[in-house]
Amino acid sequence: MKKYAAEFIGTMVLTLFGCGSAALSGGIEGVLGVFGIAMAFGLSIVAMAYAIGDVSGCHINPAVSFGVFLNKGMSAKDFAGYVAAQVLGGLAGAGILAGIIRCTTPGAAAQVGLGTNGYGEASYVGLTMAGALVVEIILTFVFVLTILGVTAKAKTSTVAGLVIGLTLTFVHILGIPLTGTSVNPARSIGPAVFAGGTALAQVWVFIAGPLVGAALAAWVYRMVCRTEE
Repeated sequence: MKKYAAEFIGTMVLTLFGCGSAALSGGIEGVLGVFGIAMAFGLSIVAMAYAIGDVSGCHINPAVSFGVFLNKGMSAKDFAGYVAAQVLGGLAGAGILAGIIRCTTPGAAAQVGLGTNGYGEASYVGLTMAGALVVEIILTFVFVLTILGVTAKAKTSTVAGLVIGLTLTFVHILGIPLTGTSVNPARSIGPAVFAGGTALAQVWVFIAGPLVGAALAAWVYRMVCRTEE
């Protein structure tokens, strides 16, 4: 249960601080801009990696757990437990964020949103549904492949949290104007449930895309990157 509790806490922190930074700073054109929001997500991963990494491995993302599972790095039971904890953590983080926003100016929640993902009119550049799916597959592929590589050897384990956090920042820099960047179904489900409407109707893309990207990353890692060591 400690592992699942750690995954719940980690995903809650990622959702609250990452999505909160996007929602409360004014979005892409706001105070933080694309780079600042990307850094908020990346730094959340770095902080949690060194806080809970020894307990659960700090997946805090169903797509990461799926990639690890396909790579035979965890059991089916743990995979199910991790995903349940992560989704609940995403809901908790989004719920806290929604509560904070509702304590501000009336109507603010409708104006700032909850850091949801989207395509079409919900995308800063009007990306199509097919484009959003492809973008999420590619970004998640890069992210999960990096995780599988940096955590595979003891000599890189000490810097894994930093590398993973920087990689998440790097994929967000490209992805934020396109879809808001998911690469994490739990991070997308939580805000979408509380926002409802278009965000909830479109959230399937931000579940399917990351899972497909994670599966591709696991396959490529096995076929190309894994060494005998």
